[in-house]
Amino acid sequence: MLNRRHLRIKVLQVLYAFIQSDNKDLSSGEKELFAGIEKVFDLYCIFLSVISKVAEIIDTEQEQARNKKLPTYEDLNPDKRFINNYITRAISESEILQREIKNRKLIWAHDSEIIKKIYRAFVASDAYKQYLSAAPSEEADLQAILSLLEEYIVNFEALEYFLEERTIYWHDDFEAAAVAAMKSIRLLSNKKPLLTLASLYKDEKDDIAFVRQLFRMAVLHNDELQEMVAQKTKNWEIDRVALMDIILMKMALTEFLYMDEIPLKVSLNEYIEISKTYSTPKSRLFINGVLDKLVIELKEAGKIQKKGRGLIE
Repeated sequence: MLNRRHLRIKVLQVLYAFIQSDNKDLSSGEKELFAGIEKVFDLYCIFLSVISKVAEIIDTEQEQARNKKLPTYEDLNPDKRFINNYITRAISESEILQREIKNRKLIWAHDSEIIKKIYRAFVASDAYKQYLSAAPSEEADLQAILSLLEEYIVNFEALEYFLEERTIYWHDDFEAAAVAAMKSIRLLSNKKPLLTLASLYKDEKDDIAFVRQLFRMAVLHNDELQEMVAQKTKNWEIDRVALMDIILMKMALTEFLYMDEIPLKVSLNEYIEISKTYSTPKSRLFINGVLDKLVIELKEAGKIQKKGRGLIE
């Protein structure tokens, strides 16, 4: 689910808060870091479970219509295609998903008001109407669910506000959680209607070690890294350089100096790319210039020692 860039961004977010806070407890910062990473999986579970909750409301509404005093023909013969959709059923019947929702205490995400807003927007959409009028097929089932997920869950403004009240970091996790949810959905079929949950990490052991080392080394060597950056930004007045740029450079230097299996070019390119989203328009050139100078000096001083995959140019 999460690639190394996303993991770097998670470390960046926690370092940014950690550096500005009075709390200098490394273990508490690390705990917050991994809790934030776990929240991406929470969001993924929420996206999937909302699909089944929308189906529940559709089922409830149809049942209430059947029980009216003067039901119409349509009330007595509702179209249950969405409720019986193989994807909807797989999600609704997934014991492992329900267990994750319960264990992670995500029941609040099924708040009736927000689910009803999603339901009303979806059933009024052209996508839903076209689905009910089209010939039944597995492809039609898939497209209906993807439309609900993309347009009325992941990109639904009301749900985004609702979730951001729980954590400010989730805004950056929407894409990763959505891609994982879509992948899980696409793996389903009428012949294989069993939901398989995605893995949070691509390689759990290596990725956890990577995150822990990056965070710890950046904190433990903060003063040293600060001095290195300050020496190369004298003409910029370090106090006026964007804090985000400073942290990005410190993280890159951490990988250069203390993470010997990560190639220099990989580290450099990753932090330049991250700066395009998380810092100022001029940050890319600034960070690249400062790091290039530092790499030359560190290499000449024999301080950069790479091995294994880190030797790849």
